[in-house]
Amino acid sequence: MSKNLIFSINGGLGKCIAATAVCSAIKKKYPEDKLIVISGYPEVFLNNPNVDKSFSFGNVSYFYQDYVENKENIVFLHDPYQTTAFIKEEKHLIEIWLEMFGLEYNGEFPEFYITKREIDTFQRQVQSDKPIMLLQTNGGADPNKKYSWARDLPFEVTAQIINEFKDKYTIFHIKRDDQIGFQDTVPLTAQLRQILAVSMLSSKRLVIDSFMQHALAALRMPSVACWIVNKPQVFGYGLHTHIMANPHTVKPELRNSFLSQFNIGGDELEFPYRNESEIFNVQDIINALNYEPQAEQPQQESQEQPKEAITAVEVVEEKPLNKK
Repeated sequence: MSKNLIFSINGGLGKCIAATAVCSAIKKKYPEDKLIVISGYPEVFLNNPNVDKSFSFGNVSYFYQDYVENKENIVFLHDPYQTTAFIKEEKHLIEIWLEMFGLEYNGEFPEFYITKREIDTFQRQVQSDKPIMLLQTNGGADPNKKYSWARDLPFEVTAQIINEFKDKYTIFHIKRDDQIGFQDTVPLTAQLRQILAVSMLSSKRLVIDSFMQHALAALRMPSVACWIVNKPQVFGYGLHTHIMANPHTVKPELRNSFLSQFNIGGDELEFPYRNESEIFNVQDIINALNYEPQAEQPQQESQEQPKEAITAVEVVEEKPLNKK
């Protein structure tokens, strides 16, 4: 009799995309059992052959009766963010997650499955007479927080990068409707699956420590990723080029810090620079974009199930998580 494997993911969109690697490891250990995922972003797990059911929090009517009561279960509920290894930044998030669940890490990587019909439909909506550059400057889910110094690209940095590439590229700016836009860019405010279909058309990609660097890793599309507070050794992927923030220029006020040095939301008391211009060397970002390796385009067919679902997993060689 098969068991129900109940995997609950408490966190944001990027964490859910990273969790697809955990789904793969769970199913490798329990191939005959049913994996049921509960998260805030069920669309991440659509068409994933490792996931039998995907639910959103708040939409689990009759879950107990259908999947728990009088059923054989294994429950995966613990949060890797609340482990010593994560707090001490000892390993990559995926490795910590698997270790916490008693699963062996065998190079699992995020995966995203998007159908050929989705790709064709969304890509037909894109109009550009130049190569496409993808830009993500802001993260976070708080509509009241327009800018976080701990994660987002400073406005001056963004403006310089846009000015550098605007003549040769159509720059698609991934943003929410409530976030700040920039001249000489095309706002890309679509849903996740549409954004990723458009991403497949891009030649250059500049992102921050947010959901897109996880998503582009899942699509095996090398990108330039900028980091301020978090570290690529914990959240990043080896196929990306990582740009680290400069050393601090002032001593930060950390009276509110608990288990991490900085609040990812960007507590103004904690700002460790004299001004935003000191965070990054813009020329380093420009150089990385100019020398960024080009990703192989995903094939339009797949041997994976379900039919017509594709992911870049099958067509690009695996790379280790934490090495450039």
